[in-house]
Amino acid sequence: MKPVDKQSNTPAYLQIYLDVRKTIASGALAYGAKLPSKRSMAEETGTSVITIEHAYDLLIEEGYVEAKTRSGYYVTYDFDAADVPLERVAPPPPHRKAIADFPFSVYATCARKVIADYGERLLIKSPNNGCPELRAAIADYLMRAKGIDVQPSQIVVGAGAEYLYGLCVQLLGRDKTYAIEMPSYQTIYRVYRANGVRIERLKMGRDGIMSAELNRATATVLHVTPFSSYPTGVTATAAKRAEYIAYAEQHSGYVIEDDFNSEFCLSTKPHDALFAQDAHGRVIYINTFSKSLAPSLRIGYMILPTELLARYRETIGFYSCTASTFDQYVLAEFIAAGHFERYLRRVRRKLRKQQRSSLAKSF
Repeated sequence: MKPVDKQSNTPAYLQIYLDVRKTIASGALAYGAKLPSKRSMAEETGTSVITIEHAYDLLIEEGYVEAKTRSGYYVTYDFDAADVPLERVAPPPPHRKAIADFPFSVYATCARKVIADYGERLLIKSPNNGCPELRAAIADYLMRAKGIDVQPSQIVVGAGAEYLYGLCVQLLGRDKTYAIEMPSYQTIYRVYRANGVRIERLKMGRDGIMSAELNRATATVLHVTPFSSYPTGVTATAAKRAEYIAYAEQHSGYVIEDDFNSEFCLSTKPHDALFAQDAHGRVIYINTFSKSLAPSLRIGYMILPTELLARYRETIGFYSCTASTFDQYVLAEFIAAGHFERYLRRVRRKLRKQQRSSLAKSF
């Protein structure tokens, strides 16, 4: 492994994590291979053993490696691993955040600032794909928080995820077959059924959609919730996420990545989005603030690969934005001023505390 770049803004542990992850995903470190010891890796990279331990812990959380007592760390990333049926897995209890967590006073301050700053401009219709200020704020947030590097022009804002599912059908075509997880959030199935498309339901295993199900599927559009899928609570492993992307490439199709619950990932590092891993423009990313902030805030967004932008403009780009212009400006201010990320950090700390308390009671 190469020494860490001490001039980089990326923390040393994250540089090492990314370097090892790339090596594993490329096949240079095959399934079952042993990683260098923490001490050896620390010497190679010019860091401390604690830094290496942090990086290895992230690799374990993402499903790339496992730790064996008094033996070391071994690669578990395996494209051809046997599936484990979902019936053998008990989903974790859901994390709940209270309405009281919402920062009303801060949001109200943002609203007053928007009214003062924008004045009569608030009466002007939003661009069809959403206000530039909100799309720019979302793009900056995604880069900071999730490592997703996109241009604001790739972002389309709409009134919630369900509306965006429907846009995907119109963009990709009603003549396509759409595959969804089984079980899955019922609204996903209902939206596709309402749009009159053929639906394939693929059984879930412990690590995501079972490989045998993907092998038999004929769909050219795969709708997945890689993080904490509802209602199972299953989070797709690194190998499974790579399998989803490979599926889209093999079928000359697309993956719709529904990332609705990812803001409440309790790991020290956000999970890796399929969109960030996709090198061939096969992933459409969807997320919503209705889940992370409040159900009444009907604002969601999707990110289109650049290859789909021209088709979007030609086919459905004429649709007016369905999200309130005022709400878009307020949310843009809330995100750009850093309030959204501070709010998320506070809620995550609370949820981690609840998790630790729940685990303590179970022993």
